[in-house]
Order: sequence, then C-alpha cells, then structure tokens
Amino acid sequence: MAIGTIEIIFYIYIFISLYMLSLMTIIYFQGRKELFSYPQGRAEPVSIVVPCYNEGESIGKSIEALLSLDWPKEMLEIIVVDDKSTDNSAEIVRKYVKKYRNVTLIVNKRNSGGAAEPTNIGVKAAKYNYIAVADADSTPERDALIKMIGFLQENEKVGGVTCVVAGKHRNLFIEKLQAIEYAVIAFSRKLLDRIDSVYVTPGPFALYRKKVLLEVGLFDTKSMTQDIEIVWKMLKHGYLARMCLATKVHSATPTTLKGWFKQRIRWNIGGMQTISKYRGFFLKKGMLGAFVLPYFVLSWILGIVGIGLFTYIFTKRVLITYLSSKLSLYAGTDVIRFSEISLNPTILNFFGVAVFFLGALFSFIALGVVQERALRNKNPWASFVYLTLYLTFYPLVLITSFYKFFRGKYSW
Repeated sequence: MAIGTIEIIFYIYIFISLYMLSLMTIIYFQGRKELFSYPQGRAEPVSIVVPCYNEGESIGKSIEALLSLDWPKEMLEIIVVDDKSTDNSAEIVRKYVKKYRNVTLIVNKRNSGGAAEPTNIGVKAAKYNYIAVADADSTPERDALIKMIGFLQENEKVGGVTCVVAGKHRNLFIEKLQAIEYAVIAFSRKLLDRIDSVYVTPGPFALYRKKVLLEVGLFDTKSMTQDIEIVWKMLKHGYLARMCLATKVHSATPTTLKGWFKQRIRWNIGGMQTISKYRGFFLKKGMLGAFVLPYFVLSWILGIVGIGLFTYIFTKRVLITYLSSKLSLYAGTDVIRFSEISLNPTILNFFGVAVFFLGALFSFIALGVVQERALRNKNPWASFVYLTLYLTFYPLVLITSFYKFFRGKYSW
C-alpha cells in the first residue's frame, strides 16, 4: 500500500521530535556530572538595573532581596528606572533611596511601553563594569551573583549569564503548571549551554558585561522580548551567553489563563521579531545561524504540524464515526460489531506513544535535576495535566501569535 501524504508528514514530524529528544538526552548523559558546576567568582563592583512600571505591590520586596544578596554592599549599586508609573512605585522606591546610599531612582520622562528603554537608561547610568538586570516582581537567591559572575570573569567572550527562573508561587493550579514548565525550560537551557547555544537571558535576573552591552547597541526597544534579542545580538558579534544551574531567581507568573495566554503571545511575537531581524544569518555566522535559528524554526514547525495532524486525525475519525453510525441507523444494521474493533497497534501509534513517553521522561528528569522533586512527587495530577493538556495549548498560542504578527496588530 502506498504511503499517503499525511503519513509522510507524520513520519517527518516523529523523526524531528525523536531527533531533538535524543540530542538533549545525549547532551545530558555526557555532561550530567558538570551541570551544577560554575567558575569560582570573586567580588567586584556590580550595578543592578531594575526597570519598573506599576509594580507598587512588589518593588519593595524586590529591592530588599537585592540588598540581601551575599555581596559587599560597598560594591553594589541598585538603579531603579521607573517607566512613568501611574501607581505609587516611585514613592516606594524613594523611601529606599533615603534609607540606603546605594539605591538610586531614575524616573523616565515618558512611558515607553516596554522594559528595554528603562533598562538602557539604567545601563548608561551604571557606574560599574558588571551589570545585572532584574525584574521588579522577582527575587534572586542570595548566592545568585557570586555563582554567576565567575562565568564572566573566566572568559572575556562571555557577554551574559542567566540562571534558573523558578515560579515564585505554587498555590493556584495554573501556577503549579508553570512551575513545572519553568523547570523543564531551565533544564533544557542548561543542556543548550553545553553546546554554546543559550539563546536568551530572561528578564527576572541576568548578569552582563557592560562594555559588551554598549558594543552591541544595548537592548532593542522595538522588541517585545529584548532578553532574547540581546543574546542573538551578542552571538552575532561573537560573544556567548551562559547558564548557571546552581542558583535561582523566583519570579511571579500569571494567575489566570487570560494572563498566561497574553504573556505567551508576547513571548512568541518577540521570538518572531528576532527571527525576522536575524533571518539573514540562517545556517551561517557561528552557532546563531548553525543551531539557534534552526532550533527555533524547527520548534515552531513541530508545534504547527503537531496541531495540524491532531486536528486532521481527530476530525477525520469523528466524521467517519458519525457518518458510518448514521448510515447504519438508516439501514437498520448494527452500528458496531466486536469483530470490527481492531486493537492491533500501528507503527504510527507506536512512534506517537514513544514520543509522548520520552517527553514525559525528559520532564521527569528535568524536575529532579532542577531540584523540583517536591513539585513532581506531590503534584502528580499537575504533571499529568502538563503533559497531556497544558502543552497542547502551545500550538494554539503559536498560531494566534503568527496571525497577530503578520497583521502587525500587537502591543506590550
């Protein structure tokens, strides 16, 4: 029997999925003993830039967490750049400015509508050569700086360092799902670090070399994900980003499905903006073109093809069942006979099940490696929903993002 077009697409889809999972697995087993290693750092002056907009409820706790870092206070300055907030954010920061000599407030002349412009203002105002960027609703662990800075001190070609971003709250079910997702993302990012392919330094907490930021042109104010674009810009200029798995920053996550959907749309559109900007480097210019760009594109293809195949197979099966049942009722025959039920597995089913279980195993390992065993062991229902339902929303998010991106109708 000739293989149909759908079967060919399915085989290609399965091959790419298994290839990516196998690649990550090989990387993990080759370097699993070194995942938590980091270069021994030494204390040097660091400027921490905190872009802020209407964060009155969290900015105080964020500043306190930064002041509590295991770092000499005389070697630390905290610059909060308020992006013309309409709440009491600036007033709260001013209380810390009066109390601490190393806390500074800069109020932007206008609301820029994003995090890039206030971050750039803070970078330009920073006194020191090492610059950390932190979200106003995030709290890094006390050892974050000392465990991250060694990557910059060890190698002049490293321009930025990221760490594990962990969900701050785990009370709501949607927060537990995102905590699982964040752990899997952190694990994957560390594996990519093993092949010089870290492609983002997330906003909750990242550390940079100031001269590199200035050399590449700072953060892109037109990008909706400036933390992705800045790394691609550094890769383009021959610099690298690193991932430290030994420390975390705890970040607030959306508490509603609507908020989650809006955030993921922004992430995807920002990725599309970045791909469009750097598409000319596809399959060239070091790891940016040889791996990062193809990795992004393949991930999106998998998402779109996956939802397409699922929709086709599901719709086809429903229509066939409906039409055959209706025909049987009209003809007065049996709707179904036990002899017609086939329990014989097909090669397509086998590969589909294999991909699912390998993905589940990957997530299981990730939660263990990123030290989220409690989340894994005490929330089996959340893990099951994450694998079976949560991830199925992503192709829908991706399709919506493509629609908004090509129409040009999106905003922060």
